Amino acid sequence: MQQRRRGADLERAILEAAWFELVERGYAGLTMEAVAERAGTSRPVLGRRWNGKAPLVVAAIRQQMAKNPIIVPDRGDLRTELLEFLDRASERTSVIVATFSLLSSAYFTETTSTPKELRASLIKGGHGQMLPTILERAVTRGEVDREKLAPPLDSLLSDLFGGHILMTFSAPPPTLWQAWVDSVFLPLVRAK
Repeated sequence: MQQRRRGADLERAILEAAWFELVERGYAGLTMEAVAERAGTSRPVLGRRWNGKAPLVVAAIRQQMAKNPIIVPDRGDLRTELLEFLDRASERTSVIVATFSLLSSAYFTETTSTPKELRASLIKGGHGQMLPTILERAVTRGEVDREKLAPPLDSLLSDLFGGHILMTFSAPPPTLWQAWVDSVFLPLVRAK
């Protein structure tokens, strides 16, 4: 007989089940019942922790983000760090695609949430904050002019990356993100 899971172990199992249901069925096809069955628990157990599938899905995506953080150490060179950042982000494409599936689904109707609120929910706790760290290190090293990092340039690489995934549901190839870094971003922000 399998020992009954409780607490953090049960929550991890439920969130993992929700993640697999989201990837396999999309947001619209995910049900609390299917998540409970996959996790080996009951629907009321889910209901005690999450008030519906929207918060459950957000929690599942956040767990995946936490399991696969994008960390780029200080390499002493902005270009090197940006390329490493985009490489790490490419490895996380399934999380990004699942997030975008929320954007094109009933999620916003059900929650009356906005894309901005969803993004804030997903990056709560520091997730998604590596690019600003990389850019701040480059400013400190004198590679980038802080005044040039005003919106929209401060998020340009993330926007290009996200836009590509949204349109193709795949990670951009390395040749494309190298072109973004070398031909678009760096010429716009480099300190003179």
